[in-house]
Amino acid sequence: MRRLLTTLVILLVVIIAGMTSLVFLINPNDFRDYMADRVEQKSGYQLAINGDLRWHVWPQLSIIAGQTSLTAPGARKPVVSAENMRLDVKLWPLLSHQLAVKQVMFKNAVIRLTPESEANVPDAPVAPSSSVQPPSELEAGWKFDIDKISVADSLLIWQRGENDQINVRDLNLQLEQNAHRQATLELSSRINRNQRDLIFSLSADLDMKKYPEQFSANVNKFAYELSGADIPAQGIQGEGTMQASYENNSQRLTLSQLALTANDNQLSGSAAATLSGTAEYLVKLDAEKLDLDSLSGWQAKIPGQTAQATKTVTSAPVIARDISKETNNFSILTSFNANLALNVADLTYRSLNIQHFSLLAENHQGKVNLKTLSGTMSPGDFSLPGTLDATQTPVLISLKPVVHNIELGQLLTAYNLPQVLSGSFSMNGDASGQGLSAEDFSQNWSGNAQLSMENAKLNGLNIQQLVQQAITRNNNSVQGLERYEHFTAVKTLQAQGDLQDGILQLSNLVANSDMLTAKGEGTINFPESQSDMNLSVRVTGGWQGNNNLIARLKNTDIPLRVYGPWSQLNYQLQVDQVLRSQLQSEAKSAIQNWIDKNKGSKEGKDLKSLIKQ
Repeated sequence: MRRLLTTLVILLVVIIAGMTSLVFLINPNDFRDYMADRVEQKSGYQLAINGDLRWHVWPQLSIIAGQTSLTAPGARKPVVSAENMRLDVKLWPLLSHQLAVKQVMFKNAVIRLTPESEANVPDAPVAPSSSVQPPSELEAGWKFDIDKISVADSLLIWQRGENDQINVRDLNLQLEQNAHRQATLELSSRINRNQRDLIFSLSADLDMKKYPEQFSANVNKFAYELSGADIPAQGIQGEGTMQASYENNSQRLTLSQLALTANDNQLSGSAAATLSGTAEYLVKLDAEKLDLDSLSGWQAKIPGQTAQATKTVTSAPVIARDISKETNNFSILTSFNANLALNVADLTYRSLNIQHFSLLAENHQGKVNLKTLSGTMSPGDFSLPGTLDATQTPVLISLKPVVHNIELGQLLTAYNLPQVLSGSFSMNGDASGQGLSAEDFSQNWSGNAQLSMENAKLNGLNIQQLVQQAITRNNNSVQGLERYEHFTAVKTLQAQGDLQDGILQLSNLVANSDMLTAKGEGTINFPESQSDMNLSVRVTGGWQGNNNLIARLKNTDIPLRVYGPWSQLNYQLQVDQVLRSQLQSEAKSAIQNWIDKNKGSKEGKDLKSLIKQ
């Protein structure tokens, strides 16, 4: 046992002595120019290392470098700059005078993807190619391999436009490759932008056999968490996987087997993008369930509920800006072509539960064709095909809505409008306008439609009750129902609607129910949230009392005007003229009966002459 321990100690001393001798015999600064030359030959980038290189033996044989930068040809700023760099090298290749790097590690580095870091090589005559080839690595006596690249606690600056810069902080990256040019990638970071925080991490397997012509990636894990301004209080988080490939010649990116979750929502599908020339995108997504309300934090306004009680998102500070211009600015659509197909089995939007939602759209540099925008809302359905022109601001939109048996009360709730009217709503029309904001809908849209409703309720106003009570106050020989509801029930309703400058003109309005019939016309003022309807009403049911008067009232049109704000409708009911006519008719009938009984008398002849006059 003692001999074994002695042997092991001697072996350890020999190894330490050998490594120490190696460190003293090989100067790491001899590698500086070689590494810079190899980087420039392979990529064209310039590697600059300031200060002396030095050995670091324990626990890993490494070369420590000072300030390091990597700069593209002609760029004003380096793509990568770091305060220090560590190269973990393999021991045995050094014995044969080869530099094999196991890992290159940057810490607190700054990575710039900005116009200042892009290559900028001026046009110049191309020198004739030399027939003399540079010596290979083995001929030069060196071999320069890198197995793994690590970036820790670093910053990525990505500038997409002149004033559009994204800072990716706390960047941690590990990229490890094998001899078959296959690699594994581990990445995590945090992005803070517009008072929103995005934390994400991913791991992927890369196939670089045909790089740079082509490479692919299998993203087997992607996790993210989004929180901050205008995001629901609980945040948005999820996971995803996908297959990705890129072809450099055609600049085509393909995503397949895409699966992404967002809270309780799941999306799957595929996407492709061709980035050369005018970019072209092809996206196809499917979802069993998609709750947009939970992702946006939208809630319907409940009367009497405080703003604090309904607050579900953290609002960003109010900054003076033109909201309508932001809402109507779709100029980004003019820069690419796209085809989008979205199918959702169960979609929730503004409390509307939509089944079998389908969206099929094409974009040709700002000219959008909505081939299909449809869904079902039990027991009805809707279809909104149309076009959108984003080449000007505000955007121009044209729609041909077709709606069958949709509950109107749900639509009013979705857009926080008073529940003035409810029932099964149908429409077939043609509408166009400028902009997509609520203000645009109420001012800048026009069109026409044939409107109809079934089992409708005019809430807050009982027309039958108004008429019967007015009649009873003027003539107690008839009475109406003793118990009334606070709404007017209408079995069927039809009207022609014409929209212009926010004013909806209703004509040929006809309504029927078991208790009344009505016809007329009027206007609905969307900007001012007011209505003005002129109706002729016949109350055909619910009468008690004088049968003769009831029979006449059932066949008499009573003028009714309903007007004012939607939240508090007013009315004008003209029953005096109707009752006066009825009294005159009754008086004439009574006199005529007396004349018939006294035909031969002088008084009868005089009274008959008076009636004719």
